[in-house]
Amino acid sequence: MTFDKQHYKELLLEQKAKGMAILASLDAKTPWRRLEKFGILGMNKRNGDYIAKYNSRRHYPLVDDKLKTKKLAEDAGLAVPKLYGTVQTEHEIPDLVEQLELIGDFVIKPAHGSGGEGILVIMKKTSQGFRKSSGQIIGEQGLVHHISNILSGMYSLGGLPDTALIEQRVQFDPVFADISYQGVPDIRTIVLKGVPVMAMLRLPTHESDGKANLHQGAIGVGIDLKTGKTLRGVMHEHTVIHHPDTGHLISDLAIPNWERILQLTAHCYDLVGLGYIGVDIVLDRQHGPLMLEMNARPGLSIQIANQCGLLTRLEQIEAIQNLPKSIPERLALAKILSE
Repeated sequence: MTFDKQHYKELLLEQKAKGMAILASLDAKTPWRRLEKFGILGMNKRNGDYIAKYNSRRHYPLVDDKLKTKKLAEDAGLAVPKLYGTVQTEHEIPDLVEQLELIGDFVIKPAHGSGGEGILVIMKKTSQGFRKSSGQIIGEQGLVHHISNILSGMYSLGGLPDTALIEQRVQFDPVFADISYQGVPDIRTIVLKGVPVMAMLRLPTHESDGKANLHQGAIGVGIDLKTGKTLRGVMHEHTVIHHPDTGHLISDLAIPNWERILQLTAHCYDLVGLGYIGVDIVLDRQHGPLMLEMNARPGLSIQIANQCGLLTRLEQIEAIQNLPKSIPERLALAKILSE
């Protein structure tokens, strides 16, 4: 029997057409397939292909416990906000309040909190009480009550009893003065295997009560990984060009110390041994970039802020068998992949 090349080609084309029809049918039934075609990383794929694959659960405490994270970073020489003290039991609270009156400005946060919940930023001590970043006054009993709630596990992962951390209040770099409302902006960067993948600037608003929390109404602003300049912003999934409270343009802002910020994010991978993390950096006007915290389950809204999917860049990094080991080489790779 002679080999009919034309017939074979027709069979292949027929099979390909059937395959495309099946894929089209699957796309209609499974919207996530369409998202993946555009390089969008969905929650299920993030959980299965990145968090479960690259993040060993035995390393989770290194990032879930902010006290452990801070001590680990300090031991490695990374700059972090100063720790004033911790509270683990109710009877420690009265003495702490007396100390806080002398300090004046500070931040109280749960050691095992998530999503910005339970964080209380105090700007100054006044004759009426403690002034929050939103401008509201909280009395001594309110402060005691808040710390007590932290200890009870109200804001912790799993609702377990927690520890309250008292930290230095970051005074943000004046470059953000026109595009931030009362609170401190931060920079979230997704890192895969030590390579920064995507970054965004989170800007507090009146709606977010001065917190850099997108779910509470903060603005997410994409950042050009190569230049460190801001792109467009997103608030509640709607594109914004100006800050709603200040009216100032939020795009094309050059973030100071951008190279140092990228270095810090890449270094965090070496620090905790988790392959897929989110790293939060703040810019202090005196101390420069400070590592605020890390997250083993970073959210996906960074894609909306950048108007770009994570999946394509993540897959490009995974395809490289021998990733560079040095931080400068990893940063160079990150900038190439972001083009």
